[in-house]
Amino acid sequence: MTDINRIPLYRTIWRWHFYAGLFVIPFIVMLSVTGAAYLFKPQLDRWQESAWRGLPTAKRVDADAQVKAALTAFPGASFHYYRVPEALGDAAIVHVGLPDGGMRDVAVAPQGQVIGSANPDDRISAWLAKIHGSLLIGKPGGIIVELAASWAIVMILTGLYLWWPRGRGIGGVVWPRRGLGGRTALRDLHAVTGFWVSGLALVLLLTALPWTDVWAQGFRAVRAEMGWVQGAQDWKSGAADHYAAHDHSAMAKAMPGPVAVGDAPRVLLDRIVLRARNENLPAPVIIQPPGAPNMFGPPNGDTWTLTTRTQNRPLVRKVSYDVVTGIEVSRSGFVDKHVIDRVVGIGIAWHEGALFGIVSQLIGVLTALMLMILAVSGFLMWRRRKPDDALGAPPLPRDPAKLKGVAAIILALAALLPLLAASLILLWIVDRLIIPRLPRAARWLGMARA
Repeated sequence: MTDINRIPLYRTIWRWHFYAGLFVIPFIVMLSVTGAAYLFKPQLDRWQESAWRGLPTAKRVDADAQVKAALTAFPGASFHYYRVPEALGDAAIVHVGLPDGGMRDVAVAPQGQVIGSANPDDRISAWLAKIHGSLLIGKPGGIIVELAASWAIVMILTGLYLWWPRGRGIGGVVWPRRGLGGRTALRDLHAVTGFWVSGLALVLLLTALPWTDVWAQGFRAVRAEMGWVQGAQDWKSGAADHYAAHDHSAMAKAMPGPVAVGDAPRVLLDRIVLRARNENLPAPVIIQPPGAPNMFGPPNGDTWTLTTRTQNRPLVRKVSYDVVTGIEVSRSGFVDKHVIDRVVGIGIAWHEGALFGIVSQLIGVLTALMLMILAVSGFLMWRRRKPDDALGAPPLPRDPAKLKGVAAIILALAALLPLLAASLILLWIVDRLIIPRLPRAARWLGMARA
């Protein structure tokens, strides 16, 4: 029987898997931990607001009085939106922009007293999102995360090739073989976990691409060129934009402030709140005054706008009301978007664990746990086989001329993932121009011919 480790194609893909895995392991652990925690954003936000719920309901005031109380507590602030209480005993959240560009979520009790406030940027979910998307360093961090995600796709695809049974039984392929110890048991754990998580991991990686920087810019250009744009997209394209989506101070500075309450005759906010309750939108439900800034797209128009900030994008819809009469003037929902935006929206909802509620959250946690097992077992496998004087990469194949198929696959992947292409060019330059001048480094990295 032919030793598969001697086949040039197998050996080359093994090397790609090795180098890709070594690079992405720390990112897989970080993204898995922060991503799994962010799946529970609704629960985290509720926990942080627990003191603002279950309050007495006697002598309730209307929504307009609650907004007035919030603006009085923060002189010079502008009214951005009113978050409709989920239950009668919950405080209303009045989101205001401060004169210095900051923002506050102001909690107003049913009786009209301000009982607390919070900086949206200090929420646990906001910190998780900024770590997960940009490593807390904005655009440079977002590019690093996108590069790691691109190489993670390479790692998964090459891992599936290495996993392929090739005539073996299903033991060590679909489930770990029993009664084995040491390196074989670790290998089985790694291979089997990789098989079961690969599909879910690829979905997570692919649904994250619309949020990235380089890939998303290209996607946005293609959408515009192909005429796929139908209204404002409701996700941020680019790490800097994604960072800003969770950096409310930056959002406040970038957009004009809304018209203050009382500047012109208008229907009372409380009347719009009554309409909001009849719409049965998923929480959190918000009502924006004319000119209020949006997290996605341009500022609100000259209407009261009712919408929801739910992460389950297929359930999002907007209803606009005339500011003077309160008559409905427009209505739009998920079905009104271009099919491309709907596909992206469904993917993002799945990525954030919102598409099927707690089921999606639990699947996301399971995916994150399996990815961490994959990363840790891969690291341990490397440490066990690594020589003391070398990186431990699989040896180069003796006949690279037979690997045109590998080159074609790599070029196809690079065409779809721009940062992968850029890193491959850099690696090729290093391999051709620098490594030959450093024989000791070549031997340590495993670049010398076997």
